[in-house]
Amino acid sequence: MIGRCFSTVVSASRSASAPRLVSLASRSRWLATETAQASSSTPPPAAVDPTISRIVNDISGLTLLQAADLVSLLKSRLNIQEIAMPAAAAPVAAAPAEEAPEEEKPKEKTVFNVMLKSFDAGAKPKIIREVKAMVPNLTLIDAKKFVESVPKVLKENLSKEDAEKLKQTFEGLGAVVVLE
Repeated sequence: MIGRCFSTVVSASRSASAPRLVSLASRSRWLATETAQASSSTPPPAAVDPTISRIVNDISGLTLLQAADLVSLLKSRLNIQEIAMPAAAAPVAAAPAEEAPEEEKPKEKTVFNVMLKSFDAGAKPKIIREVKAMVPNLTLIDAKKFVESVPKVLKENLSKEDAEKLKQTFEGLGAVVVLE
């Protein structure tokens, strides 16, 4: 704001008319005062009980730890139990009229973890190479340590088809793989 006023004064001083300088400077000062008043004006609060106003002022002056202590003290004094508030509860649909209960089918598992349980000693190099190929940023030494520390999870959260393919690949190499 000062920069804008200063530039107005400087540009006005370069002109030959002095009365114009005074009018521009006073107009800029008036605009600055008007803007400051508009930004600082807040609607007057409604009539509030002075006791409540004093309590609000006292609470707003508390630190975070003091506010937490105040909340716990109020909960104990007013006998308020802690309850978990649901984030966004969906509206409850009306229950259908008494229908015969359907037999619940067990949900078929759709996400699997592939675990390497054991392997043949002769197949160890092939399995190490396959583990290294499966995890691109794994070094040969890390792949060897991984294979030697069985049982280990090879991959997590795979679909049934991908888990079956991975299982067949490792079983073809001579490993014992379990889907969990």
